[in-house]
Amino acid sequence: MTLTAGQEGDAGAPLRPRRRFLPRGRASAVPVPSAGAAVLSSAAPAAPAAPAAPAGDRRGAAHHPARAALRTPVHPLVDHPTHPPAPPASRRPGGPWAAWSPCTPQECLPPRATTGTLRLARRTAALLSVLAVAVTVVPGAALLGARVLDPVLRALHRAVLRAAGVRLVVRGGPLAPADGRGALVVADHTSWIDIPALGAIGPVTMLAKREVRDWPLIGALAARIGTLFVHREGLSRLPGTVATCADALRDGTLVGVFPEATTWCGAISGDYRRAPFQAAIDAGAPVRPVTVAITTPDGRPTTAAAFVGEQSLGDTVGRVLRLPGLVCEVTVGELVEPGPHTDRRALAARARDRVRHPRPATTATAV
Repeated sequence: MTLTAGQEGDAGAPLRPRRRFLPRGRASAVPVPSAGAAVLSSAAPAAPAAPAAPAGDRRGAAHHPARAALRTPVHPLVDHPTHPPAPPASRRPGGPWAAWSPCTPQECLPPRATTGTLRLARRTAALLSVLAVAVTVVPGAALLGARVLDPVLRALHRAVLRAAGVRLVVRGGPLAPADGRGALVVADHTSWIDIPALGAIGPVTMLAKREVRDWPLIGALAARIGTLFVHREGLSRLPGTVATCADALRDGTLVGVFPEATTWCGAISGDYRRAPFQAAIDAGAPVRPVTVAITTPDGRPTTAAAFVGEQSLGDTVGRVLRLPGLVCEVTVGELVEPGPHTDRRALAARARDRVRHPRPATTATAV
């Protein structure tokens, strides 16, 4: 499996290193992964050395070795060994509690596409049409209750994906437990596509950052369907957020959360915050691990849809709309039940392992 970061007009095409002419006899250095990096599976082929680049080249592997990992074969369940390691939480900007990610558009995304203008216009019109329908239909459906609102929201989320040129494939069973209990639905967060993908397969009430409430149109719709907004930097409000989430779980709600607290590019992933898992323990609710993988139509993973750093929502949506197409594969894992003596650290670790190392699902359904 090759994780590629090619030109967005051809999301699966690998990056081509720029030709550089060095003085005769001058050797260039090749970056070497750190000793603490993950080791590839013995079954996977050895990754070739990344091409060298001058120190001043921001897109060279010497500056950001992760770009080399995006071009080289890796085991699908192994962390990318050449990505720069994240610093300890105590050394991160803003301290250990601030939402933080090392991923930036300059380092983690393919170059902006110069083609696909007509495709962009056509899909933008389709997306605006879906949003117009949502603004008209959702308020009335919300007044009629969950039996009407839930199927309406699933249909709208699927329409958003189709309008954006994203094909959804679901592996595994439904999100909701068979006994009707609520569940904490957890997944890694790389793209805006993650949210409609979850909404397309189940009535998920998302736990979102407070800033989403201020987004034009989308924020109002999110509030209307019951999204739980949280102040990520306000630690004093954290107990109240945990209590609200626990109450929703007790009521049988599927509460969706991205425990990384922010987006990562997908080449590496962040630590899980433990507060949401305390809500599951308090409510006695299980955790439903979900793996979301975004690939090109021929099955190659890509970072083209990632929503990272200072990127705006308009920019990340526009990049996706220009692509020939994407596939979003959602694997629904088995429930993780909190035991009588389980603490939130252990529960978060078990859920993270299930999300990043999913068990093979026997069935796949195109939605």
